Amino acid sequence: MVINYCILALLSLTCLLPFVHLLAVSFSSSAAVSAGEVGFWPVDFTLFSYEFALKGGKFFAALLVSLERVVLGVCINLALMIVTAYPLSKAKEKVAGRNIYMAFFVITMLINGGLIPTYLVVVKLGLKNSIWSLILPGALPVYNMIILMNFMRGLPEEIEEAAMIDGAGPFRILFRIVLPVLKPALATVGLFSIVGHWNDWFSGLIYMNKPADYPLQTYLQTLLASFEQLMQKSGTDYTKLLSMMNARTGRAAQLFLGAIPIMLIYPFLQKYFTKGLVIGSVKG
Repeated sequence: MVINYCILALLSLTCLLPFVHLLAVSFSSSAAVSAGEVGFWPVDFTLFSYEFALKGGKFFAALLVSLERVVLGVCINLALMIVTAYPLSKAKEKVAGRNIYMAFFVITMLINGGLIPTYLVVVKLGLKNSIWSLILPGALPVYNMIILMNFMRGLPEEIEEAAMIDGAGPFRILFRIVLPVLKPALATVGLFSIVGHWNDWFSGLIYMNKPADYPLQTYLQTLLASFEQLMQKSGTDYTKLLSMMNARTGRAAQLFLGAIPIMLIYPFLQKYFTKGLVIGSVKG
C-alpha cells in the first residue's frame, strides 16, 4: 500500500505541477518570465495578463455565448444519445435492421465529409453566424452514444420484461425505469459533451463572422493574435498593459480562465465518472 501511495502521489504531481507552473507564469511579470526566473511561485506578482483578457467586457460576452452553447449542446447531445442508444442496445432479433444502423454510425466515426463539405452544409442550411452552427454539426457524438449503449446492454432484461407485463410501453420503460439507473453513464457522457463544447474554438472561428459572437475559447484564441498589433500602437490604453506581459503570460492566463468552469463542474460529476466509464466499456 505504501508503494502504491507513493507511485500515485508521484503521478499526481506530474499532472499537477505543470498547472502550478503555468499559474505562476500567469501571475508573473513579462521580464521575470523571459528571464526564466519563474518556477512554482509568481515573481513580481501582477494581474496584467488577466486585465488584458478581461478588458473591454468582451470576455463576459464570450462567456455567455459559451454557456449558452454548453447548455443547449449538452441537452441536445444527451437527448439524441438516449433515443439512439436505447433501441441499438437491443438484440438484432428485436430491432429490425439494427446491425445496418450500427454500421452506419460506426462508419461516421472513421470517415467524415471533411471541413469544406461540412462548412457548405452549414452555410446552405442558413446556420452560419448562429449558435446552432456550433451545436448541430456535432449533435450526436457517436463515441459517447456507444458508451451509453453498452451501459444499457448491461441492464437485466428481466426488469423491462416485468414492466412490459404490467402494461408499460417502450417510452415509459425508458423514462421511468432505464433513465433513473443511467446516472453514472449520463454523467460520464455529459462530462465529455461539456468539455467538448467548452474547449472547441475552431468552430466559432469558421462559423462566426463577428468577434462579438465568438464563444469564449475562440475569443481567447484570437485575443493574443492581435498582441503584436497592439504593441505597435503607441499612446493607446494598452501600452502599459502590454509592457507588463508577453505571449507566455497571456496564454497561461487564458488557460486558467478557460479551465475554471470545467474545474468547478468536475467535482460534482467525478463520483459518477469512473463507474460510468468502466461499466459502459465492459461490452465493447
